[in-house]
This record gives sequence, C-alpha cells and structure tokens, in this order.
Amino acid sequence: MKEITADANLHYDKPIRLNKYLAMCGLGSRRKAEALIVSGRVKVDGEIAAGPWIMVNTSYNVEVDGKIVAPLRNLYLVMNKPRNCVCAVVDSRYTTVIDLLPKDFIGYRLFPVGRLDKNSSGLLILTNDGDFAQDIIHPRNGITKTYRVMLNKPMTSGDLEKWRKGVYLDDRLIKPKDVKILSDKWCVIEIYEGKKREIRRMAECLGYKVVELVRIKIGRLELKTLDEGCFLKFGKDKLLKMICNGGVV
Repeated sequence: MKEITADANLHYDKPIRLNKYLAMCGLGSRRKAEALIVSGRVKVDGEIAAGPWIMVNTSYNVEVDGKIVAPLRNLYLVMNKPRNCVCAVVDSRYTTVIDLLPKDFIGYRLFPVGRLDKNSSGLLILTNDGDFAQDIIHPRNGITKTYRVMLNKPMTSGDLEKWRKGVYLDDRLIKPKDVKILSDKWCVIEIYEGKKREIRRMAECLGYKVVELVRIKIGRLELKTLDEGCFLKFGKDKLLKMICNGGVV
C-alpha cells in the first residue's frame, strides 16, 4: 500500500489552479472540475474560464452555472452504512447515506467515496474533498477493500482456487487480492478496485449467490464497534494514518 500524505492547510489568498480551487469548493475531483471548465460552465471575474490552469484565489469571483462558489471546510466521516440505503447524494426512491446525516452537514456537499450497493453494509467514507476521494479509490495507491461475505452454500476448495485465480467479468479478468473461507458459508474477500457489484457478480459466475455482504476494512482501517447507521468525524491526517497504518472504528 502506497503511503498517502495529507496536504498542509491551504492558504486561500495564495493563487492555485482553477480545477483545484473548484475541488476545494466541494464540486468533486479535479477531473470533474476540469469537465465543468471545458464545458464553459465556469466563469472567473465574469469571463468564461479558458482552462483549468488559470490561477485564482478567494479575491476572484469564481462562478459555476452563474452561482459564486467558495472553498468549503473539508470534512471526513467514517460511516457504518446500513442495508436498504443507497450510496448517493440524492435519490427519489431510496434513503441515501447523506439522508442519515444530521442537518448540520447540509451545505457541505458531502459525497460517498466509492460505493456499497443497497443490500450491502459496512465501512464507508464520506467527504467533500475530491482529491482525497481519488487517493482512496485509485488503484495506484493500493488501498484494498475487504468484505465478509455469506454465500447461499459452502464454497468448495476447487471454487476457492478458481476465485483466487480470477473471474472474467465483461471480457476482463478480475482477480481479487485474496479469498479465504471462514466457516461453512462465510468467507472473506479482499479486492483492489471495487467495480459495481463486483463480488456478487464473481460469486454468480462460480454458481453462488451472495446472501450478506459487509465491508469490514478500507486499507488497514477496520470496522469493529461502530453501529450501523452511525458515523465518526476525523481530521484528514488521522484518517489517512488509520487507513494506511491501521486503526479501528
């Protein structure tokens, strides 16, 4: 796992690139910010921004879709996501992980880092820091996700070896970092990227169905006592240290 270091506190009077400034305003990652700029939706002092390389600070009027934006205080939450809840900011049909937060957090533009499907539970990070989210998600940093999984039937030793060697999904070999049998129908699976419904789909390819799926670790941060639906707030430095070096919630 690559060690990720936290940035020092940024001085907003010091000019920074426009895409980074927009990310600090809670508009997602720098890549998403660049897409906003390229689409012509961003203005600086009344002029359409020429590109993400423009240097700005809080003395400039930066607008997105006609609304002035300013850097937000970055927040970092760790939640034990319950089942029957979706990893989305807004959803017209289901309760979202954002809906579970107190009203004090409205306006901070928090979003889930990665996803757990509606029927899954466990560790989830929420933040408004797009760069931090990219560091956690991107495979280059080697931050794996570990899940405790209950299958509809005991896994055979032959299928265990097949799973360890990888399963083809969408014409691509998806190989977990490790798969271990705990007991009877329970196993532990550690994966790298976490594609949509990856574990459930791999299990189906081998003739199994996932009955229960709980994310128990992000990197070396482990879920132990945090109740479902509850969350804890951390500073960036401390959370990174727990993910990279070990910690329990």
